[in-house]
Amino acid sequence: MVAKRLARGMPRLPAVPRGGVLTRAIGANLKTHVEREWFGSPPHRLLLSLPKPRGLAAHPHDPRPIDAEHGKKILAGVMTLSGGALRLGETGDPFDTPSPTRRFALALHRFDWLPDLAAAGPQDGKNDGARRALRLLDDWRRVFGAWNAFSWSGECLERRVFHLACAARALAAEGSDAEVADLTLDLARGARQLFKASDAPERGLERAVVATIAGCVLAGPPGDRLIDKGLKIIATQIDRVVLGDGGHASRSPEAGLELLFDLLTLDDALGQRGRPSPEAVSRAIDRLASATRFFTLADGHLAAFHGGEAVPGARIAAALAHDDAGPRPPNSAAHAGYEKMQGGSLQVMADTGPPPIGPLSRAACAQPAALEIVCNKDRLITSCGWSPEAGGAQAFRLSDAASTVSVGDGSAGRPLSGFRAQALGPWLVDGATAVQVTRHDADNGVWLDISHDGWRRLGLTHARRLFLDIAHDELRGEDSLLPLIPGDPAGPRRYLPFAVRFHLHPDARASIARDGKSVLIRGPSNVGWWLRNDAVDVEIAASAHFDHGQARKAGQIVLKSQVRPEIGAKIRWKLTRAEG
Repeated sequence: MVAKRLARGMPRLPAVPRGGVLTRAIGANLKTHVEREWFGSPPHRLLLSLPKPRGLAAHPHDPRPIDAEHGKKILAGVMTLSGGALRLGETGDPFDTPSPTRRFALALHRFDWLPDLAAAGPQDGKNDGARRALRLLDDWRRVFGAWNAFSWSGECLERRVFHLACAARALAAEGSDAEVADLTLDLARGARQLFKASDAPERGLERAVVATIAGCVLAGPPGDRLIDKGLKIIATQIDRVVLGDGGHASRSPEAGLELLFDLLTLDDALGQRGRPSPEAVSRAIDRLASATRFFTLADGHLAAFHGGEAVPGARIAAALAHDDAGPRPPNSAAHAGYEKMQGGSLQVMADTGPPPIGPLSRAACAQPAALEIVCNKDRLITSCGWSPEAGGAQAFRLSDAASTVSVGDGSAGRPLSGFRAQALGPWLVDGATAVQVTRHDADNGVWLDISHDGWRRLGLTHARRLFLDIAHDELRGEDSLLPLIPGDPAGPRRYLPFAVRFHLHPDARASIARDGKSVLIRGPSNVGWWLRNDAVDVEIAASAHFDHGQARKAGQIVLKSQVRPEIGAKIRWKLTRAEG
């Protein structure tokens, strides 16, 4: 077999000047205050209500899986959302009751409960789920229908409009003329407001897609205006957000999957309105589907990077059901900044790109060269899997929360905090700006070399060399910290502690051998894998892994050493199958 070689340097991203961040934060804060005053004013509310919608047209289908059992629990009086629960009884009002957590409140006002509740019927010729949903909509409208800074924020509004659009036809079938008129007005007002909300500029494409879907649902000129305006925005933004290989510009695999769901819903809605999908939308669907296949690992779950969680296989299958015979994706995603290495039993996904900057970095993580490793179908090595669903746990976005190198107590980047974060969101700043990648595919295995400048403030470059040996079914690694400017070995001696971390999946367990160095790792299949190394010290420490925003107990293997910034240092390690 002829060896294939890929070498590339990810473009150096412009660093965001600290003064520039502060200036933008002040501007964003002022804009937010002005918008809140205007959005809550009677003239603005009147503008959102005109022209009046004239009924319903399309009935778009959302391919996401539905949990009808959850809908039945709501009918029984128990609402469970984002790890929290409210016992309401059959007639309780969750919008006039304190929510147990902010995450619960977000899911409540996003109407995340609506698809499951609408699917709970019909029974005996009646759709009890739809009737209960209409009553809940009336409860929400009574308390929050005019204006509320939280409920009408883009964070809540985007999903609420989407869910209302997809459920509108089913709800209208059970509603009176007055209820249907209120429903269509809610949908029209929400879609129009989506075009005006500026709290998350990085979601401009997603919000335009949702508003366009709402336009397809609303009949007549009010719907047509939303469609025309939404399609114009989509045309200008879709190729910026959906990269050439299908990666999402935020570099989150889960963000790409969720956008794929929304574009499939848009494609269905446009078809029902007799409008062909723009070529750019069809192209993006194909690319996103290919990227979803690329990011799906051997355990059936999605790779978890940059604020994306390890989405389960059933949800992935639902996204790919429209094209289940698509082509096998390549092992490189150069635009998205990821490389996949495939051996006999071992599969490795490596982050080989710089984190996004600016608004797109709200969920980005300072974890360059991070790895996820699947052995057979056991995901053994992963990251903490932080996502925005985890709320304020921003520390899990730092370098030591992933399977990569960390130096001292520092991080190769950090999220904003304080006033800047309140005004702009928790952007990631001071992260790696230049990443060099070289890949070499040969008959006996795959070489991957990654280097980045995330530790430039300490005068160091991190270089990670990986070799996946297909013949021996093992992964060899070498993590080096190299001086940016070599110093005088005879000069003052200054040492910094550094570590190579391997975060374990919650279903994996590890134990240190008698030599104090080798670590035996086992997953659910109980197959053992040795992690051997030449570190000065080895420790198994506590960690956490997030699943739907909820932290699960996990562990991490920490290989420790020291580095002189003037000279550098390295740790070598090898993951190989345990005999027997």
